[in-house]
Amino acid sequence: MPPKPTKTNAARLLDSLGIAYELRPYEVDPNDLTAISVAHKIGLPPEQVFKTLLTHTSDKEHIFAVIPGDSELDLKKLAAAAGARNAELAALKEVEPLTGYIRGGVTVLSAKKPFRAFADETIELFDILSISAGQRGLQLLMKPADYLRATNAELADLTKT
Repeated sequence: MPPKPTKTNAARLLDSLGIAYELRPYEVDPNDLTAISVAHKIGLPPEQVFKTLLTHTSDKEHIFAVIPGDSELDLKKLAAAAGARNAELAALKEVEPLTGYIRGGVTVLSAKKPFRAFADETIELFDILSISAGQRGLQLLMKPADYLRATNAELADLTKT
């Protein structure tokens, strides 16, 4: 039996809020950090494994976008939801200094800076969702309502059709 995963700052935040979750470890392939790959490894459909992307708006505001693992972020929809002219993905070199997390382990929970977050409206379709626990190789499984409460994420249609 694999060792019990260590708690991350994201898990400790959920503990402090009294939110139930499951930590689910998986084997990391540094050449394939996609949410689809993670979904297969943890036994959930890709649309139930949400990925967290750091973006910035034309107003120089950084925003988290949380979308299904099998979807692509629609930057125009995100900008509209955020009340900005436009939005674009943050440069990879910006992600760790701004969030405290590396690619493949980014989460809104306990990020270094409390940026606004928007979650795709499909998040509410599931009993359980999976998001990064704040490190590669570890996912948090929890109820969508609890995730929204913990992150104060706003719901919006964020994906390309």
